[in-house]
Order: sequence, then C-alpha cells, then structure tokens
Amino acid sequence: MKHLKFRPAGIANSKRLCQMFAFLLVFFSLTIAQTPPDSLMPVRGFCIAAPRRDNLNRFIDFMKKELAPNGINTLVLRVDYNYAYESYPNLRDEEPLSKKQVKKLVRVAQKHNIQLIPQINLLGHQSWAETIHNLLREYPQFDETPHIKMPEKYKWPNDDGLYCKSYCPLHPEVHDVVFALVDEIIKVFEAKAFHAGMDEVFYIGENNCPRCSGKDKAELFAGEVTKIRDFLAADSLELWIWGDRLLDGSTTGLGMWEASENYTFSAIDKIPNDVVICDWHYERAESTPAFFAVKGFRVIACPWNNPQVTGAQLEMMHRYRQNSNSVLQGRFLGVMQTVWSSAETFMDAYYSETVNERAAGQVNSFKTIVDYFKTGE
Repeated sequence: MKHLKFRPAGIANSKRLCQMFAFLLVFFSLTIAQTPPDSLMPVRGFCIAAPRRDNLNRFIDFMKKELAPNGINTLVLRVDYNYAYESYPNLRDEEPLSKKQVKKLVRVAQKHNIQLIPQINLLGHQSWAETIHNLLREYPQFDETPHIKMPEKYKWPNDDGLYCKSYCPLHPEVHDVVFALVDEIIKVFEAKAFHAGMDEVFYIGENNCPRCSGKDKAELFAGEVTKIRDFLAADSLELWIWGDRLLDGSTTGLGMWEASENYTFSAIDKIPNDVVICDWHYERAESTPAFFAVKGFRVIACPWNNPQVTGAQLEMMHRYRQNSNSVLQGRFLGVMQTVWSSAETFMDAYYSETVNERAAGQVNSFKTIVDYFKTGE
C-alpha cells in the first residue's frame, strides 16, 4: 500500500481486481449452490414403512409436497405383508393396501420422477420382540430355529441370543412362497428394483437345523443373496440389500449390529457385484462405502436420526465422488434417509413442533439431507 499511495493508476487497477475477485466469489458460490442434484448425487433416497391404508392419501400428499420438491428421487417402501397378496392371501396383514391403492402410489411416483422400490424382509427379520411375523406364523416349518420359542416379554440380551428369527435358506419350499410374493409386489409396483432387506441376520447355519448344520455361514448367506439376485435378474430387475452382514464386525470394530460377528462377512467375495449395497451407520460416518466400492459394488450411505452424522455422511459421499476416478465415482450412488417408525409417526413428527427425541432426530436428519441437496453444503 505504501507504493500504491503514489500511483493512482495502481489504486484504480487494484479496485478493479478486488471487484472482479468479489464477482468471481459470488459466481462460484452460486455455481456450487446450483450444482444439479443428479451430478451431486445420483440417488437421493428416502426409506420408510409403506403407509397404512387409512393414511394413504396423507402419504401421497407428503410425496407431492415434501419428497418431490425437495429433490428425493428414490423411495424405498418397506411393504412386507402390508399388501393384499393374491398368491398367498394368508400372508396379508389386516387391512392391507389394495392393488388400486398401490397404483395410486405408483402414479404419483412416476409423475414426479421418483423411483419406487418395494421391500420385503427376506432371510432375517422374520420376527420382532414377542411377535413372529406372517411367514413363520403361517409356515413354521421354514423357521431356522424352531427350538427357540418366542418370549412372553422380549428383552435384550437373552439366553437364546434372540433378536429376530430367520427362515431357513435351504428349506426346499421356502422360495416357492417368498418368490411368489416378490414377483407379485414387483409387478404391482411396476418396479425396476427390489429391496430384500437381509440385515441383522443372527440366525443362519444353526447346528440344530437339519439342512444348515455344519455349513459355512458365508456360503449360506451368499447363496441366498445370489438366489434372490438371479430370480430378479431373469426379468432385468435389480437387487438392493442392507450391507451390514458383508462387513467384518471384529476387524473393523463395527461390532455385531452394523457388521457381522457370525462369519457371514466373507460372502462379499461370493455374491454378484451388481447388487446395490445400502450401507447403514447411525453413530458415525464410517468409511465403509469406500470398501464396498473398491470391491466392485455400487453403494448408498444410509443415515437415521443424528443430523450431525447425516451431514458427515453427505460430505463423505460427495468427497468420494469428487476425488475418485471415473470407475469408482460411479459406484458412490448417494445417500438415503432411513426411517424406523411408521409412515404415520414420521409425518406426525414432520409437521409438529412437539415430538419425542427419536422422532425429531429422524425428521432433522431428513431435513439435513434436503438442505444439502439444495445447497451442496
């Protein structure tokens, strides 16, 4: 500045440079803020239980007014038995969604360019707390652990290591039933992909099972994933699953919930890598999406109810996409908010200022995702 004091022309040039620099800052900030969401993250997802029939119209309004305008382009609906199946009507929930009602969801999703993906929990999660779900209730012969009885009042931990039951993947009749349901739900949803769940499988290859005893747990898990994938691939459909059973819980320090401590993790090298992995972590933004991508899988990071963790996962996936070569970049698909309550509970929390902490966490996590998709930060 001492030299510029005696050079008026230099001062003028300096002012012009400052003005130009300020303009460029504004320009680039606007450019970042207006980065097309598709290039930021191809999958901007939302996963929730399918609504009950008496809340269908309310949920459709939520799709129209909240999901579509906020850039959500993928909706995984956990249907399970909340549909009026024709192939096995004995497996329906009470008052399930009708075909006509599902078609209303489909048409709204199509109109707003939202990919609609139905989910039925396969293999694991065939019970919850004290309740056996519909498949094992109607077909108890499919139970991997029939000797383990459901408690009158569930608590964890327990002597049986019971979190949720599994069906036996080697039962000769189980796939006749579950594939009929999958085929039916895929067709009514006009879906191009199906989510099979397959998380938190704690019962597999049990010693008391006459078919699975002594078999390698990773082989069993991989066999079931591959069987489902092949069934879908015959119609050019895509399989999505949760990724926890493919991670080594001990080596990674992730433990028995976010990863496997019952030796299913080597299945990652035994399944087709066109399966899409939904990689859920709720307490930290674990770097496991990079592991899945290097293994050849497309991966989606899935937060739940901690906005700070959600923000870190968004930044992580964005960073991976920015700093990866063209092959790896295409495997980091994006982020999907998971909601582990009913659709009704989530909507109540979303539109209310007075909610419990868990519900508020889910809502605030979703809003963190929405804000990020809008601003890129």
